[in-house]
Amino acid sequence: MPLPRLIPCLDVAGGRVVKGVRFQGLRDVGDPVELGAAYSDAGADELVFLDVKATLDGRRTLVELVRRIAERLAIPFTVGGGVRGVGDAEELLAAGADKVAVNSAALERPELLTELAERLGSQAVVVAIDAEGGLVRSRAGTAPTGREAVAWAREAESRGAGEVLLTSIDADGTRNGYDLSLTGAVAGAVDVPVIASGGAGGARHVADALEVAQAALLASILHEDPERLVSLRAELRDLGVAVRWS
Repeated sequence: MPLPRLIPCLDVAGGRVVKGVRFQGLRDVGDPVELGAAYSDAGADELVFLDVKATLDGRRTLVELVRRIAERLAIPFTVGGGVRGVGDAEELLAAGADKVAVNSAALERPELLTELAERLGSQAVVVAIDAEGGLVRSRAGTAPTGREAVAWAREAESRGAGEVLLTSIDADGTRNGYDLSLTGAVAGAVDVPVIASGGAGGARHVADALEVAQAALLASILHEDPERLVSLRAELRDLGVAVRWS
């Protein structure tokens, strides 16, 4: 069985990494190129880059910024935000991404997941799900969809998604722990890997998430001190979590 993964996340707006609480009150926390390089050097298993304003601004992902980050990485790289078609995805892969994450565009047209999987392979297609109260929201959490997160994850898998990036809006940025109930329900409904996102405040929170998911997304807990990733890995091993040695 693959070891659980620790995945720093760069939420980017205006070319800078930002972080808020429950998707609100975004504040600048650093340069995405430098943070991406620091996480790669610190032994992250993968990196996720999400252009959180691309859909709201009606534009594509910042491809040149993706290229600059990719040049500094020695780890797999997932990019999302503004991916509306196969052409957008192929451009990101050409810029150095290993996987593409799709959210709002897939909710509007679920067939997009199948098109991407047929062209790129399911291993390169991540469905990003933002959920509040168990219900999916789109457009950076601003619009209700009426869909249940568990049902949408199951449908996305059937349409070709090879991984689920599940963010609990309720827990996001709170550092009070992941939404284990939601994460466990989604993970139990699909056979593809699930990345738990939203709420990490310490090693115990991450360990709890990795009991139900295959990977943990990390943001607030790391951005002010990227080297925290090294000590976090050691703390997780002390808690009995078989993470990779960096």
